[in-house]
Amino acid sequence: MGRRKKGNPVHGWLIVDKPAGVTSTQVVGKVRWALDAQKAGHAGTLDPDATGVLAVALGEATKTVPFVTDALKCYRFRVTWGAETTTDDASGSVMQTSDCRHDAAALEAALDAFRGPIMQVPPQVSAVKVDGERAYDLAREGIEMDLAARELFVDRLDVIAQDADGAELEMVCGKGGYVRAIARDLGRALGCLGHVAWLRRTWSGPFTAEDAVSLSDVETLARTPELHARLRPLELALQGMTELPVSETAATRLRHGNPGDVLQGAEYGETCWASHLGQAVAVGTYRAGTIHPSRVFQT
Repeated sequence: MGRRKKGNPVHGWLIVDKPAGVTSTQVVGKVRWALDAQKAGHAGTLDPDATGVLAVALGEATKTVPFVTDALKCYRFRVTWGAETTTDDASGSVMQTSDCRHDAAALEAALDAFRGPIMQVPPQVSAVKVDGERAYDLAREGIEMDLAARELFVDRLDVIAQDADGAELEMVCGKGGYVRAIARDLGRALGCLGHVAWLRRTWSGPFTAEDAVSLSDVETLARTPELHARLRPLELALQGMTELPVSETAATRLRHGNPGDVLQGAEYGETCWASHLGQAVAVGTYRAGTIHPSRVFQT
């Protein structure tokens, strides 16, 4: 007989407005404790000094994390000109400085190279794995790494405000983007050097800051119905896919990992999600009147 999991079978998303000074993992741990949940994870790490939307998945919602991680995200941040740091943000030590400055036209012109599909080298202090170890662990040991460039899609990068010492920018990008690397590379392109002064994620996939609860409220409302009422349904993470309703019989088959008949069609080979009475049953591939599950939900 298997050991019973600690906690309760809580399913859904809790959107937290992460404060500066805590890690994403710490926030997940606090949410799991506050909801007495068996299982929790998050969709996209925020740096300890960053603030904003951290989508925490509970229970069966953890199976939908990849769909939020792959979605577009929006960041507001300020780049301070004149210095490059070891971490590419204000928490690091200054490595080199520059007295060079630029005008507004030069900044606008430089941004063109940072839009669309770009190649980006992650910061030395990042979660990228190097020979099985995290880059941030190696960086703390004083090891300098030659990190490979990675592809990133930047949907939008706009200037919100600027002055002689820096600029506030807004970026919408895909999976795997490092705002700190954007600040570093933009400073180099302008010849003035730069690093992130502050960073806030305003939305992530379907989740926005308006949906979020503060970490202090998570602590205050811990183990209360009020906090459970702030949970969002796991189905929100599936919004970008076609929904295919199924009968109760098909839902049972799908939950057992078998193909199930759907009540309407889709494109052959399309990834869809099956629902019964509005609840997610499975995510899978549509083939000639049936959906073949790759993920099933036991809620």
